[in-house]
Amino acid sequence: MSSTTTEQDLASLDWTRRLIAVDTTSRNSNLELIDLVAAEVRRLGVEPLLVPNEDGAKANLFATFPAADGSTDGGIVISGHTDVVPVDGQDWFSDPFSAQIRDGRLYGRGAADMKSYIGAALTLLPRLAEADLSTPVHLALSYDEEIGCVGGGRLVAELERRGIRPEFCIVGEPTSMRVIAEHKSVNVFRATFTGVAAHSSLTPDGVNAIHHASRFAVAFAEMVDGWRENGPFDPGYVVPFSTGGVNLVHGGIASNTVPDRCVLEFEFRSVAAVDAAEVTSRVRAALAEIDARMRAEDPRAGVAVEVIGQVPGLRTPPGSAVLGLGADLGGLPSEEKVTYGTEAGQFTGIGIGTIVCGPGDIAQAHTADEWIELDQIAACEKFFDALLARVTA
Repeated sequence: MSSTTTEQDLASLDWTRRLIAVDTTSRNSNLELIDLVAAEVRRLGVEPLLVPNEDGAKANLFATFPAADGSTDGGIVISGHTDVVPVDGQDWFSDPFSAQIRDGRLYGRGAADMKSYIGAALTLLPRLAEADLSTPVHLALSYDEEIGCVGGGRLVAELERRGIRPEFCIVGEPTSMRVIAEHKSVNVFRATFTGVAAHSSLTPDGVNAIHHASRFAVAFAEMVDGWRENGPFDPGYVVPFSTGGVNLVHGGIASNTVPDRCVLEFEFRSVAAVDAAEVTSRVRAALAEIDARMRAEDPRAGVAVEVIGQVPGLRTPPGSAVLGLGADLGGLPSEEKVTYGTEAGQFTGIGIGTIVCGPGDIAQAHTADEWIELDQIAACEKFFDALLARVTA
């Protein structure tokens, strides 16, 4: 279906182009983008709260546009993540970090996920700054969402520490402007298996890290297969069971050398009926058994596991006020539950009513020639027009 929206119809394209031009792949710093946004909110008279990561290479940003009476309590959060996934190995028609418009679509890394949403939000800010707001509006931008909502966890912890408690939050992941109330949890781990190197003709002198990592991978696959076969099932999801997998493996240096190192990165995504904490305990117990087995072969061997990210599922109850807010702003009603994770569960964890609603289709996210329909950007701009009308009423 061709777009009825033209480039000239969209006020937010300038900001969106600027955002796409900044390569915020998760392995990179996001500070160039954060500095751009910080400069804009300061220009509008608001001092942002910056929440950096451990080494200061990345930061979250939280900015509050207060109500006309100066109050900053309550209000609505517009939330998005600044990072994007890599373009490595993908065959792009055009430069992924130079936004292009073709046939009613905007192309570029992050066009759908989720720089068009952030661009529309930034275009709204000057109007918020000029308006007499009846309630505050907050902007929240996080880092490293794509690798486990890492920045979002740090941001909400800082908000809670400071006693900042907005009433509602809208996370702008691509939902085709449908209001989403539920998604699975996301739990991402890295396990490092340290063996002992030896010539492959002298295997008793070594400890094969890849063999031990493989034992865990098989055990984890069996657990995941159990969910597929036996549930519990939730028919609200397109994939109605919990899922998981070992998705990244590094190990070995040569075919004639017993490998002394193997690193697995793996994840699981659980429906509400599966206790993510209990699954995490099972994972740790399985790795502890392998660690003991490796150390029995050689005290220098073993397994170390780290949690890269654990994102709680989103479960906004039917009838919640934030669902009414989404509908009032023009979000499309939906009973669908989405399989991907967002920072929404982190916001609900500190008592903020949260929905997911943003422009674009998740099917275009992370792909070569990632794109978003211009009509979707227009719908997002109308959504923010309605938000402005609501908070100035």
